[in-house]
Amino acid sequence: MASERMRRVDEAIREVLSEALAAGLKDPRIGFVTVTSVDTSPDLRQARVYVSVLGDERSRDNTLDGLTSAAGFLQRETGRSLRLKRTPTLSFHYDESIDRGMRIGALLAQDDSKQAR
Repeated sequence: MASERMRRVDEAIREVLSEALAAGLKDPRIGFVTVTSVDTSPDLRQARVYVSVLGDERSRDNTLDGLTSAAGFLQRETGRSLRLKRTPTLSFHYDESIDRGMRIGALLAQDDSKQAR
């Protein structure tokens, strides 16, 4: 379980990355993306950044490729904005929790419609 300090660090990194992405990157592969969460290792060497991407699987893959290409820039922005002992190396991953939630919602709605009959 993450300590309170690590939760604050994760949230600060998420905010910095969200602002940097909202300001816009010049890579055309990066579509509409939302940073959903960040999981930083206790030694601050690695940070797994979970993102949600609007669009199909192809746009998701293109966006992840673009974010991976921009990881150095985004890491530098993180280092400039936050005063940490180390600036973590960023790795980007698709957050499947939204897809799972939508599937569960659809199943519940389907079950409700069967019970209403």
